[in-house]
Amino acid sequence: MAWTQADLDAINTAIATGAKRVRFQTHEVEYQSVTDLLRARDIIKGELEGGANGGGAIFSEYHGGY
Repeated sequence: MAWTQADLDAINTAIATGAKRVRFQTHEVEYQSVTDLLRARDIIKGELEGGANGGGAIFSEYHGGY
């Protein structure tokens, strides 16, 4: 699922109001605790800030020659 700023806003609103049920795009999620809400928020925020590359590292090695 591609997260949107609206999804991040929805989860931040839920955290601020103490709600455990959040509606994202086409589905609704009920979280068990505020800790779960905070984890979900961090994941969404990280994906939005990290861009489309998934945040993975790319390593290359050069051994000389042509």
